[in-house]
Amino acid sequence: MGPVKLRLAAVAVALAVAAPAQAAPPGVTARAYVVENAATGEVLAGRAARRSVPIASITKLMTVLVTLERAKPTDVVTVTAAAASVGESSIRLRVGERLSVRELVEAALIQSANDAADALADHVGGGNRAVFVALMNRRARELGLRETHFVRPDGLDAFGHVSSARDVTLLARVLMHRPLVRAIVRRSTARISGGRTLHTWNDLLATFPSLLGVKTGHTSAAGWCQVAAVQGRGYTIYATLLGSPSRAQRNRDLAALLSWGLDRYRLVPVVERHRVYARAETGWGLARLPLLARAPLLSAVRVDSTVTERVVAPDVVRLPVRRGQRLGVVRVYARGRMIGERPLVAARAVATPGMRKRVAWYAGRTAHHLIGLVS
Repeated sequence: MGPVKLRLAAVAVALAVAAPAQAAPPGVTARAYVVENAATGEVLAGRAARRSVPIASITKLMTVLVTLERAKPTDVVTVTAAAASVGESSIRLRVGERLSVRELVEAALIQSANDAADALADHVGGGNRAVFVALMNRRARELGLRETHFVRPDGLDAFGHVSSARDVTLLARVLMHRPLVRAIVRRSTARISGGRTLHTWNDLLATFPSLLGVKTGHTSAAGWCQVAAVQGRGYTIYATLLGSPSRAQRNRDLAALLSWGLDRYRLVPVVERHRVYARAETGWGLARLPLLARAPLLSAVRVDSTVTERVVAPDVVRLPVRRGQRLGVVRVYARGRMIGERPLVAARAVATPGMRKRVAWYAGRTAHHLIGLVS
């Protein structure tokens, strides 16, 4: 038999997915917002998502990221006078007090404590706050946060201290890859040194099912801000809202955006186990060999998407073939992106015919050609 030939087939498959109740995103009252799919970075909705605006304590996401990249959670921090004296939200740190990096990260993320954020910055920056801020801005450039510039590690209002809904969302997604951070931002309270009990500013943790975090913020210049993540079935939605006029309005609008984002997707079977996706010739006059999907595949697919299957499989296979032998692959695409693949395997074993069967097959072919010549 000659070389094995591969076949590439593409088939558009219409999904039977129920349409969501609300196709357009909800109206929100804020300077800017964005809703994204965490796995793909696909923007589902937004307004002024790249406008540079104040972001208040959402800044602490970068403070924590830079800290955890340069210090261990068990490292001990000695509180400086500058950190202890910062105003507004705080846990009342005292000059010379010693706490672990983890405790200060918890205070910065859960209670949004400015003194905790500044203590981390002083520790990593060797007592030089400007050094730490420079590290924040360098990391922002490395992450591609084009509308972001930091002036302070705590997020208090300062001229030129800005970011955007798009940048904030990306930053949150990066930081949430850290198990320590994911565990912290889901907590409403925590106990740390000095008999302190931390309390979250994230109201949605108590009211929105499956919320994963992430960070709130508020100053007079920034308004009420928040970036949040929620877990769906097989996908995660992020929504960022910047510059809402009140805490209650922020909570209502963000909950509406998260619900709307979750409703954009359905978990559907895009590959079916034991379905025949291709058939290959085996030669010698034998029946074609079915190629089946080895395992099913469930994937979250946007409700306005068409799924495309691409099957890569041989036209002809060499014998013998084992049952379950991998002989191809089916790949599934939605909106131009591959969302998964599964191997295609032989549905049955096929042995190489013995000498008598092969001789009979060649004799039959010869007779067929001779008849064709004289007919």
